[in-house]
Amino acid sequence: MPPSKTRIDKAGRVLSDQKREYDELSLELDYDFEDFRSAHLEPLTELTLSLQEWLQTFGRSYFVAQRLKRKPQILRKLRRFSVRLTQLQDIGGCRIIVENNSDVDDLISFVRQNLRTSKDLKVNRETDYRQFGRDDTGYRAFHFVISTKSGVKLELQLRSRIQHYWSESIERTSVVYGHRLKEQEGDGEVIEYFKAFSNVLHRIENSLSISSDDEIDLERRRQLAESIISQSTSDGVGLSSHVNEGVVKTLSETEKSSSTSLNNWVLVFDWKDGNFVTWEIVGRDPKYAVETYSRYEREYPEEDKYEVVLIGSSDISTVRQTHSHYFGIEHHNSALEQMETSIIGLSKRNNMDVGARRILSVLKRRRYWGKNTIKIDTLKNHFCNNIASFNVSLEDLKKRGFVIGTDPVSLDIKMNKQIAEYV
Repeated sequence: MPPSKTRIDKAGRVLSDQKREYDELSLELDYDFEDFRSAHLEPLTELTLSLQEWLQTFGRSYFVAQRLKRKPQILRKLRRFSVRLTQLQDIGGCRIIVENNSDVDDLISFVRQNLRTSKDLKVNRETDYRQFGRDDTGYRAFHFVISTKSGVKLELQLRSRIQHYWSESIERTSVVYGHRLKEQEGDGEVIEYFKAFSNVLHRIENSLSISSDDEIDLERRRQLAESIISQSTSDGVGLSSHVNEGVVKTLSETEKSSSTSLNNWVLVFDWKDGNFVTWEIVGRDPKYAVETYSRYEREYPEEDKYEVVLIGSSDISTVRQTHSHYFGIEHHNSALEQMETSIIGLSKRNNMDVGARRILSVLKRRRYWGKNTIKIDTLKNHFCNNIASFNVSLEDLKKRGFVIGTDPVSLDIKMNKQIAEYV
């Protein structure tokens, strides 16, 4: 017989009590906890497979993956919010990432329509964090809470690539820093930086201008956050290299030996050296998958800087996109700076990057039009010396026809109307 709701809540209460010694009762309740967690895996897999079937007619690029929440995360959430274990609605979660925010809008309508015709899945709640971001961190995404025929509730997250980028960035920095920023741990100034960072990304994604005051404020916050993180990483965490891309190839080769349309994987990541320790394909059987998950969690504890995750995917190579914070790891001295630089590539795909708009603003404000030119070195070193993307951004402006000349340069008066749309 499955444990009762009262028993499950007791397991959550006892296991999340940090002052309590681990005893025989704790051991018994541990089994109930795992039974409850494993009950989410099969309906989660069914949801993911349904989504994959639906998405074949969506007509846009996407990445999709599922995960079963880590035990330490669950216990911390019970302590943080003083809730019962049976009240949690995100133990099983699925994530869909699409290109931009307008695709998220279309995806919301698409998923709603398919859920309405489903006999086994019902929408329990919808929450849209995209416009204003969560008050505590600045997190942005759209969430469905979905009720399944088995009675468990699952969370479906819909994100654009930029929204996902922010989320993965704060995850990566949290481990470098040694504090879980999404859970409001750590210095408030670092959290405030990520809130400001989220706001800037939101404006970029929606093709909105960013004032020079906002840029200066973000840069100030970034430098302060980087300084705080640099002073707080004396615990041996030093991520100085990138994860070997061969890991993904190896996982993909292992996946070929399986004939199922979706597999669960247990991945173990060591944040001390920024690499995967081990991985195991655990198939679809929920009991075996969660038992293996729990065993790895015991063998590789979070307090020793290991992260054990249970991920479900029909194509394991997409882990490079869906869980990108395991890849491209930077040393703590450059982690935040690297995030800042990455804004350039993300925003260019949408419209025009921040650096290019700032160069336009300088040239326009100082009236460098037509024959009134300026040397590139002067522009770069005296007026735009804090634009990391200067060379790339200037070339982009030349390709668009906004900036003319080789060196010196100026704005093309014929493009005045178009330039005014950006600055």
